[in-house]
Amino acid sequence: MKVERGRVVGLIGPNGAGKTTLVNVLTGFQTPSHGQVILGSRISGQSAHRIRRIGIARTFQAGRLFAGLDVVDNLAISGVGLGHSRHASEVEALRILDWLQARHLRGLPTAGLPYTDERRVGIARALMFGPKFLLLDEPAAGMSESEANDLSKIVRRAATEFGCGVLLIEHNVSLVLSVSEHVYVLDSGRLIAEGDKATILRSAVVREAYLGSHAGEDEQ
Repeated sequence: MKVERGRVVGLIGPNGAGKTTLVNVLTGFQTPSHGQVILGSRISGQSAHRIRRIGIARTFQAGRLFAGLDVVDNLAISGVGLGHSRHASEVEALRILDWLQARHLRGLPTAGLPYTDERRVGIARALMFGPKFLLLDEPAAGMSESEANDLSKIVRRAATEFGCGVLLIEHNVSLVLSVSEHVYVLDSGRLIAEGDKATILRSAVVREAYLGSHAGEDEQ
């Protein structure tokens, strides 16, 4: 697999395909049994903290926000962990919230945030101080179609305005195909297909196993 800065790459596959495991390997939360992760040089096997400092950030399916802190504090902690001052981290947190049009969330406790806002805060935390690569682990899970459409705009803007490479891991195949320039399909830890939207929709393996036999008709 290859992800380039300024581009959105999608990863789809059924439950148990290994998508989250791959994200964990790429971000240092698991050690690969084989293969390599390369960002300039080999980084596989390094700690999650080290990989974040190198420039690879991620979101989590479960959010993993600090429930006892407000939104700005949750973001600022990320900045401090990257070696920035508290003040600089708070300034950056507000800048990111403005970028997400979510400044109204700044003083709210993260405990009890609506699901969509929790997801946005997770993305904001990952974007603190401009990562080179952003890995989004099922950010649209549980979202309505309208909310997913709003998310797709954020994903595109992250790539174009921050210049980071985005790897979008999702069960929402329509979302992935609408926003990604290149898509990989994973099954039981194996890549079974890759290509642009048209290539994925033409693939008999993908259409039968992941998109349904009428997927190509629905997209026309």
